[in-house]
Amino acid sequence: MVETKYPTEALKCWNKAKELREKYYEDYAKAHEKGGIRWAGGAWSFDAIPAGLGEDVYSLTGEPYGASVAFNDKFAQECHEATEAKGYARDLCSYMRNYWGSAILNKYAFPQFSDEFPKPDFMWQDHICCSHAKWYQVASDLEGGIPLFSIDVSVGPYEQLTDHKINYVVKQMHDGIKWLEEVTGRDYDDELLIKAVYNEFRTCHYWSAICTLNKTIPAPLDEKSMYSLYVLGTLKKSAQWTADFYEKELYPDIQDRVKRGIAAVGNEQCRVMTDTQPPWAFLRVFRYLEQYGCVSIGSLYTFGLIGLWEDQEDGTWGPRSIPNIELTNRDEALRALAEWNLSKPEWQHFYHPKLKSDMMIRIAREWKLNGVLLHFNRGCEGLSLGIAENRLAIQKAGFPVMPFEGNMGDEREFDLPRTMKRIDTFMESLGVEKFKI
Repeated sequence: MVETKYPTEALKCWNKAKELREKYYEDYAKAHEKGGIRWAGGAWSFDAIPAGLGEDVYSLTGEPYGASVAFNDKFAQECHEATEAKGYARDLCSYMRNYWGSAILNKYAFPQFSDEFPKPDFMWQDHICCSHAKWYQVASDLEGGIPLFSIDVSVGPYEQLTDHKINYVVKQMHDGIKWLEEVTGRDYDDELLIKAVYNEFRTCHYWSAICTLNKTIPAPLDEKSMYSLYVLGTLKKSAQWTADFYEKELYPDIQDRVKRGIAAVGNEQCRVMTDTQPPWAFLRVFRYLEQYGCVSIGSLYTFGLIGLWEDQEDGTWGPRSIPNIELTNRDEALRALAEWNLSKPEWQHFYHPKLKSDMMIRIAREWKLNGVLLHFNRGCEGLSLGIAENRLAIQKAGFPVMPFEGNMGDEREFDLPRTMKRIDTFMESLGVEKFKI
């Protein structure tokens, strides 16, 4: 055994995070048994808005669900084959194909909660990625014509935001609430909306605060573990249980690790970050990095999918402050929600690769990285947009880059031995030696 440089231990709230995730998928599957309603949509959808329909409203967000399917490579292959047999192209979003396949097969990724794929009562989506609205248009047809509403949020970079652009999104939100009342037959509760918006502020702020703590050496969190933690925000960012877990349990847990010098990788000697979604069926790549004492401190994806960021007083990048405002009515809540979401880091680089490059270079500098691993991810056209330009910009900024090819949700497009050999070569170029065990 190799003597470790730093102490390590499990997160105190690790089991709680797993329990919350399990309960989310169970609640969705059993919603109708409790007299509740359920909806499906993307992880970026405005989930605070359906919250106004009642406290018995449960959701299934498509990207985390697609990742769950991908983690089970046998089930994922069944889903891929089912979608391809229906004539859908293999180069489409692999999360989307996993979701469609699950619906076509009528199989739920969590069979302990339901033998069949639980159909939603309505679909609630927003549209910024090329696949978003089309994903649920097809899903609606596959599942028997389920009502669908999608909000267009493609109004341009946050740095160019205007009142006119906010009004464009807010008007759609108001229309969406009227639509929700019509398709569900329920009256809308503005107080529940306001509560959900405040919860979303906390969720996004505290997740960013947690990621900021990874600037510490040694890093208290590794990216593989972060995948099991950030996902709660992608499931239901406006939920009380998500905000409370991040603020009152996970954030203090990571603060304590920093204070005591607890490391995610006991022999940390090299720090990297990745890029987009990982190849979910091959997360052991991160454990292979640890043989070099290499910790991936996260990525723009893990930091910015849910977390929101802003410049701090000292000029560094940190969590966006929770708005100190009193929301008193529906329009105020919707405007705050729209402006908040339009600042998402991961929405910015749909408009120009430079916006993504600038953020990644900032992370590389402030989180004290030795290199960057870029996943040329054929499973996600949106988040891989401009990745070749990102590579050149990061290299020009002075950070070594290791590109590798793969697919987040289709295990047929990932070569594990080849990727490990690339890691070996990359580590050698950085002058980092593998530990002898």
